[in-house]
Amino acid sequence: MAAVEDKPGSRRWQQFKANKLGYYSLIIFSVIFITSLFAELISNNKPLIMEYQGHIYFPVFKTYPETTFGGDFQTEADYRDPYILKKITSGGNWAVFPPNPHSYDSIDLNLNVPLPSPPSRENLLGTDDQGRDVLARVIYGFRLSVLFGFALTIIGTAVGILAGAVMGYFGGLTDLLGQRFIEIWGSMPELYLLIIFSAIFKPSITLLLILLSMFGWMGLSDYVRAEFLRGRNMDYITAARALGVGNGAIMFRHLLPNGMTPVITFLPFRMSGAILALTSLDFLGLGVPPPTPSLGELLAQGKNNIEAWWLSAGSVVVLVGTLVLLIFIGEALRQAFDPRN
Repeated sequence: MAAVEDKPGSRRWQQFKANKLGYYSLIIFSVIFITSLFAELISNNKPLIMEYQGHIYFPVFKTYPETTFGGDFQTEADYRDPYILKKITSGGNWAVFPPNPHSYDSIDLNLNVPLPSPPSRENLLGTDDQGRDVLARVIYGFRLSVLFGFALTIIGTAVGILAGAVMGYFGGLTDLLGQRFIEIWGSMPELYLLIIFSAIFKPSITLLLILLSMFGWMGLSDYVRAEFLRGRNMDYITAARALGVGNGAIMFRHLLPNGMTPVITFLPFRMSGAILALTSLDFLGLGVPPPTPSLGELLAQGKNNIEAWWLSAGSVVVLVGTLVLLIFIGEALRQAFDPRN
């Protein structure tokens, strides 16, 4: 019996794998995203591990004062300071830095060229107009964008499914009032609301997530509503009602699994839209507060420093590549869940 139940899912997975472009896009995107989760181990101005006077330290995980390594201040040690760097790498001491020895908010004070500085051996993608490493900000900005996209997609999908399920299953007055509410709510000027709330409250990633989630569920609710309207009068639903099965069990145990096709196929497209929304707001100055790493903020710097091509080049490549991969994954999912296949 279990083999029969697993067959549709297995068949869809095989159809998804048959689309080589979507399948390899999923692998590439997964590898890049999982790697970005360990950004602190890839790009950081603190050593991963070091030995000083016979003791082992892990600065990337724990904060140590400068006095621990022979400095004069109780503040956190600056491991790129030539004085501290000499102490922790000489006299039998050693330190292992990440592949890119810069964090997203660390400022390179040893630059001898005007800011923003072009790519060099020390800063592979150059620095921005404040002396921060562009490669580090791209790595951390990509992770933030994808995590924000995941969060916004999950919240919007959950609310959209719930709203569409209620309207589609109960119909009648519930559906009528729900549709009128969506029409009114959808006509609200989202950008103006973001500007107003940004002026009232301190900008943060949480505030952006709440505001965008308030509008991000309406598109999906229409598809879920249509699936529930189509399936609520089928024979097996009528039989379930006659047997005394509750409305909640019918909605989420019987109707929802059969109406998940549009939900799943639209997930990558919704996620790409969420990433693009965050980037656009950061570009306009309505997004995350500084010094939070952001692809949109780098694009804005590139616009203000048009001769510094390296500011926007990395962000454009990462952003376009991410969106293209998600679109390919979405197309493969759409083909795999197509009833005609």
